Amino acid sequence: MRVLITGVAGFIGSTLALRLLARGDSVVGIDSMNDYYQVSLKQDRLARVAEAGGERFRFHQLDFADMAALDGALQGTEFDRIVHLGAQAGVRYSLENPQAYVSANLAGHVNLLEIARHRKVEHMVYASSSSVYGGNTQMPFSVEDRVDHPVSLYAATKRADELMSETYAHLFRVPLTGLRFFTVYGPWGRPDMMMWIFTKAILAGQPIPVFNNGEMFRDFTYIEDIVSGVVACLDNPPADDGAAKAGGSTKPHALYNIGNNRSEHLMKVVELLEESCGKKAVIDFQPIQPGDVPATYANIDAIQTELGYAPTTSIDVGVPNFVRWYKDYHGN
Repeated sequence: MRVLITGVAGFIGSTLALRLLARGDSVVGIDSMNDYYQVSLKQDRLARVAEAGGERFRFHQLDFADMAALDGALQGTEFDRIVHLGAQAGVRYSLENPQAYVSANLAGHVNLLEIARHRKVEHMVYASSSSVYGGNTQMPFSVEDRVDHPVSLYAATKRADELMSETYAHLFRVPLTGLRFFTVYGPWGRPDMMMWIFTKAILAGQPIPVFNNGEMFRDFTYIEDIVSGVVACLDNPPADDGAAKAGGSTKPHALYNIGNNRSEHLMKVVELLEESCGKKAVIDFQPIQPGDVPATYANIDAIQTELGYAPTTSIDVGVPNFVRWYKDYHGN
């Protein structure tokens, strides 16, 4: 299979590319390599993919929100399916730089839908987010829940992506699958996420900011489990048969939660980080931040039943794995 991956230098994108290359697929990768976080980490991820892929990997550095650049780069390039993971990430940053989200997450998503439509691709899998559930209090979150009260612009753009995808599935019968990711972590992760921020601070003896006075719960999902779910979705496009799909669409458009199906107390994760780092954390308790939600918890019945998705990595295994990688990467 020939797969186009956007955000290929990102955390999930690079790990997915390695998995697809390992099973013999070819990958065309796109990434803007922007400086939202350190570009050197993206370059290092990309180098791993290029080494593994050889001639089966091609890379284009471009902003997929620029349709002319995207179309031009892909001229003469064949691909069967798309995994659209590229986006402007981060809840808190959306309060500071909303235009970045409008460009990448709205205009960029439409551009990929247009590529999928005109290239008549077999299937496009795209990244949504657990953030679409907003302040929902009924746990666990189900893809059947209403999600029309987002509490951040980031969440609103991800919900908009789902709605635009439904339109393309309806008008043009493009097979689409949206994945609502729940707190992904693991080796080669993102520096703007809690696991990295806390590990870095604990090792340096600096305070860690713990919001909502520690009363936070997250469905932490290990990267390899996430990628297994993405691949299962990629290999199984929703049928255009009029039957209701996960998420309620009768078009060829499915929505799945992709999480660990466990909601962990934040302070338990802090304890595991302390054990793995060999140091106690200096905790700076703070109130909950604007746009944050106190708890996430994924109901994964749909993706389990339909695609056999079964996450296997508990935080007791995943957190030490991340810390070992972090220390090795930074030469600690």
